Amino acid sequence: MASTPGTKGASAGRSRGGGRRGQQPDAKRAATGKRETGQAGLDDLSKQIVEQLQQDGRRSYAAIGKAIGLSEAAVRQRVQRLLDCGAMQIVAVTDPMTVGFRRQTMIGIRCGDDLERVADQLAGMDEIDYVVITAGSFDLLIEVVCEDDAQLLEILSRVRSIPSVTTTETFVYLKLCKQTYSWGTR
Repeated sequence: MASTPGTKGASAGRSRGGGRRGQQPDAKRAATGKRETGQAGLDDLSKQIVEQLQQDGRRSYAAIGKAIGLSEAAVRQRVQRLLDCGAMQIVAVTDPMTVGFRRQTMIGIRCGDDLERVADQLAGMDEIDYVVITAGSFDLLIEVVCEDDAQLLEILSRVRSIPSVTTTETFVYLKLCKQTYSWGTR
């Protein structure tokens, strides 16, 4: 993943697709995969930068600066702060099926207890690129992208062996119909 414009696609918050791992500026984030935003919100200029990169992740700092009224250097500094605090990632978003991953799934998980410990353990597995604690019929949802059914079976076995995981339900993706990250900022 690139940390500067020049990589197709930009995402604020959760990222999905083939290029999914973000910059990890500190040891805690690297160990847990958790985003730590270090600030309650973004100012208007930072939001405009995010929106510019959501439209085109390859947009140059000069072009962004011209569009929002900042110098290229100021945009560069703000982008780096957004990356460092985890508010944004600049990634190449792909359809995994077109780049050699034949199986993509969402897995619903029910747990007995200690939900955050289970979520942290799942987040530590490289093959799992999305982990959320949810309300509803599942305690957790995870997304897995793998090369084939054999790899999926191996990952499912590891997930099911985690203490307090009681049940799983696997939803196999047949076709990616829509995937966007252009929800803007609030």
